Amino acid sequence: MSALVLDGKALAQKFEAEMRERVVRLRERAQGSTPILATILVGADPASATYVKMKGNACERVGMESLKVELPDSTTTDELLAQIQALNDNPDVHGILLQHPVPAQIDERACFDAIALEKDVDGVTCLGFGRMSMGEHAYGCATPKGIMRLLEHYGIALAGKHAVVVGRSPILGKPMAMMLLGANATVTICHSRTQDLEGHIRRADLVVGAVGRPEFIKADWIKDGAVVVDAGYHPGGVGDIELGPLKERVSAWTPVPGGVGPMTINTLIFQTLEAGEKALG
Repeated sequence: MSALVLDGKALAQKFEAEMRERVVRLRERAQGSTPILATILVGADPASATYVKMKGNACERVGMESLKVELPDSTTTDELLAQIQALNDNPDVHGILLQHPVPAQIDERACFDAIALEKDVDGVTCLGFGRMSMGEHAYGCATPKGIMRLLEHYGIALAGKHAVVVGRSPILGKPMAMMLLGANATVTICHSRTQDLEGHIRRADLVVGAVGRPEFIKADWIKDGAVVVDAGYHPGGVGDIELGPLKERVSAWTPVPGGVGPMTINTLIFQTLEAGEKALG
């Protein structure tokens, strides 16, 4: 079997070219205004700083702007909430990203939910999740929405298929399951307390690894012809799924790196552009 490689890096580059053209057209209509993504970084975690920089670079590549807000490790919940409210009230800001994780003293959920729905381009609010789950418009969580865009582009049929999502985090596993359900897949959510995890995965037409443990999902658990989406990334360039033995017997798979990761950032920028287009006309 010749498996289809779901190349997120190449697709993200294609979408960036399309977004650059949309930004140019928007600037012409909006007297030079452009969508602006505000990124909030609390503390000095090097990995978080790198992710924020990558998102700023992606904005720049498509002709958008980013507004960097950097706060100290000592920031309180109330201080962060005040900063978020100021960005909500700023008409020049069209999307808000609060980089995860924040320092332990901050109520992260309260801060996520303080982001205005129309600026929640990372899809992290409870209100956005609820609307998405009910089939109403909301910006989807960037990683699962990026996966859906990747599957759609490569023509992966989902209706009637059995999808198994391994992981139940609020910004990946749970919204991933709801998006697949919305695409008419039959969805099983597995997690750390699932009994007979291997058995569930063996029956899957589509497996999404979102458990956060390196190569936790073994290749021999996955049936021939399945579609494999690995949303994990760990030192050494491995994901949540043992991909090596699968490449010749599944129907499609995402490389690590270069599969899901590029589509996550691309989706954040894509949704910021959509928010900007709505606000700027």
